Parts: sequence; C-alpha cells; structure tokens
Amino acid sequence: MTLTLLAVHAHPDDEATGTGGVYAKAAAEGVRTVLVTCTDGRCGDGPGGVKPGEPGHEPEAVAAVRTAELERSTKILGIDVVERLGYHDSGMMGWPDNDLPGAFWTAPFAEATDRLAALLRTHRPDVVVTYDENGVYGHPDHIQANRVTMAALDLLAAEGWQPAKVYWSSPPYSQMKIWGELVREFGTEAEQAEMAREEAAIEAKLAAGERLPMGLPDDELTTWVDVKAYGQAKFEALSAHGSQSDSAMFLGLGVERFTGIMGVETFQRVRDTTGAPTPEADLFDGLR
Repeated sequence: MTLTLLAVHAHPDDEATGTGGVYAKAAAEGVRTVLVTCTDGRCGDGPGGVKPGEPGHEPEAVAAVRTAELERSTKILGIDVVERLGYHDSGMMGWPDNDLPGAFWTAPFAEATDRLAALLRTHRPDVVVTYDENGVYGHPDHIQANRVTMAALDLLAAEGWQPAKVYWSSPPYSQMKIWGELVREFGTEAEQAEMAREEAAIEAKLAAGERLPMGLPDDELTTWVDVKAYGQAKFEALSAHGSQSDSAMFLGLGVERFTGIMGVETFQRVRDTTGAPTPEADLFDGLR
C-alpha cells in the first residue's frame, strides 16, 4: 500500500521552510506527496524587494513570479501533486490586504473548508500536516490554514473518514536563540536592535511562564524528524524562491551550515489512530 503525505501551507515557499525535509524524505521513500497551497503569495516582495503599497509592487506580477518559483521548488522536493486553494495572500496581520476581496483571511469560512475537504476526499492522505493554532508566528494566512484544515478534517470525520495522523508544524522554543544569532550576523542595525528587544521580551515571558509569539515549547513537540540527508534538496527548494528577501538570511548560510541549523523538522501530533509512542522520529511511525 502506498502511503500519502499531504501538507496544507499558506504561501509559496512555506513548503520548503517547515516541511522541505520531510517532503524530500517521503518522496525518496516512495510515499506519495501532495501539497495544498492556500494563497498566491501576491503580498510577497516585488522586484528589488519592494513591498506591497510601494512603487513598483504589482500584486498580479508578484503572484505570477511566485507561482513559477513554487513549481521549481516542488520539483526539487519531489512533490507529486500541487493543489491551489485559490485565494489571495492576505499580508501580515492588520494590513489593508486582510480585507480585500479574495483574501484568504476574510474568505467565507465554510467555502474555504469545503474546498479543502474536497481535496482531502480526493487524495485520502494517511498523514496531514498544517501549522499550529498561532500559525507559527501569528500570520493571518497561517492561522486560517490551521482553522480551515481542522474544520475540513472534522467535516470528513463526521462522514466516517479521517487520516491516520495529523500534525502541526512548529519550531521549538529552543530554536529561538538560533534566529537571534542569525539576525545578529546577517541583519541590518535596525533588525538587530529589534531582535535585542524581542529577546528581552522573550526572556521575560519565559520567566513568567507565558507563551511566546512564535513556536511551541520543546516538550509539546512530539515528533523530531532528522532530515539532514535531504539538506541539499531543502536548500535548493528554498533557493527556488529567490524573489523573497525572507529566504536570503538562510541562503546566506551556505548548504552545510543551513543543513546543520535547519536539518531537524519538528511537529506536534494532534490526532492519531496508530497508537505510535512519542516522541517520534518520523511522521509515518506506526504506519509501516
């Protein structure tokens, strides 16, 4: 029996950062791989790094570039099927783009749920991956991807079907120090100053036992997948999204250092029918 992995991601390039390794690993192991991308990425960087609302940023042109980049990335990762949910990128929380017609964040929820449920019925994945409830770092499209995915799974469960395992992709708190080190090495003075403020706030929150705005506590992550053997593929897939400045910091590391930092992908298992013990080292533990 061929197993199927399906991940629900918000934008082009998200498939490479959080799940590039598990996609490449699954493909190498003969697992059928499906990607659902919810938006077109039109709120990403335009030519020369111009942002939405700045001169030279044309949303339709940006979306076209990012679609082509997604095609290159998914070929590198060996993803078999790419499905598009058909919504516009909503931008960061509080941007005017949140409320524009077609934006994923304000799309009719039942409509988006039905669209994804139809894809789940078609592909019948054994393993489903999306983001944690905070969308990893509070991005509206990531949060909506979580909500729509879980609602679609509930809908199908009511029909009598569910995947064997469901995961939320999220970095561990312990990785936050690494991001700080990278910003200090590659960031502008303004970015470094902002990171210093954020690190102080993080320390205060942790001391008070509060949640951080990004990631999950290490002890809540059930599944740590070593994907270092697929570091080259993950690096090349992220490189395919060369129009986006967010990738530049990671690509500046070079393949070897990038693999050392990004070579373990972490998840919280939130639904399971296998009874596989945790912590796990693979998304398919209990299925083969």
